[in-house]
Amino acid sequence: MIDLHLHLLPGIDDGPPTLERAVAMCRRAGEDGCTDLVATPHQRHEFWWNGEEEPLRTLKDELETELQARMDNPPRLHLGAEVRVGEGLLEALDSRAEGGSEGGALPLAGSRYLLLELSRYVPEPDPAGLIHEVVVAGWRPILAHPEQIHWLVDDLPLVERLVGIGAMLQVTGASVLGSYGRATRDRARALLDAGLAHFLASDGHDLDARPPGLSAARAAVGRRWGDDVAELLTETNPRAVLDDRPLPSPDETFSQNGTHV
Repeated sequence: MIDLHLHLLPGIDDGPPTLERAVAMCRRAGEDGCTDLVATPHQRHEFWWNGEEEPLRTLKDELETELQARMDNPPRLHLGAEVRVGEGLLEALDSRAEGGSEGGALPLAGSRYLLLELSRYVPEPDPAGLIHEVVVAGWRPILAHPEQIHWLVDDLPLVERLVGIGAMLQVTGASVLGSYGRATRDRARALLDAGLAHFLASDGHDLDARPPGLSAARAAVGRRWGDDVAELLTETNPRAVLDDRPLPSPDETFSQNGTHV
């Protein structure tokens, strides 16, 4: 399995405070069956701007070195970010397209895929316009944990419109399992029922409240929506991100009623 969304870098945001805890998280994920992990520190967040890429890359390299020293077969690490949507985002993306590395808009694993975080409480005034601009600029936007953003996922026609424009959705495993409550679980299931989920990720932050690992959520998806869907969300589609290629076409993934073809 490939986990595209984890807060692994020590001391940089609300993830692990120390290198030791970061190593333990990676070990837990590897033992749970994850072969690849994308470290996604917050960027452009009001509490964690993290606009400079080099310090993030240095932390990722230090963690990787420590894993290789401590584990026989550690999961492969990649660098990305969970980029908060807000003023200046499109300018930051333009700068990166021109070769800039600062400003806080780090793609996943050096690809054209961006993990974007919408505010949970303040609706984006023009989400369709935003996604359109990001796609036109040559990026592939993935919306993080939409099931936790009530103003978005409670408007299923809007979600369908965003996906039609080019957005992809990353549902969090703990949401599917009901760890964040029944309402969030039901929203996650509604996205899966509608065939609108593209990725399953842990959004791991620590070893306790929000741990890494995808096997339990993958098994739950397999039982309800089929093993093919579980594989698509945890292996096939995430592999396309790491390889920086488009996802399989909708006709190759879900039919209109959300059933895998």
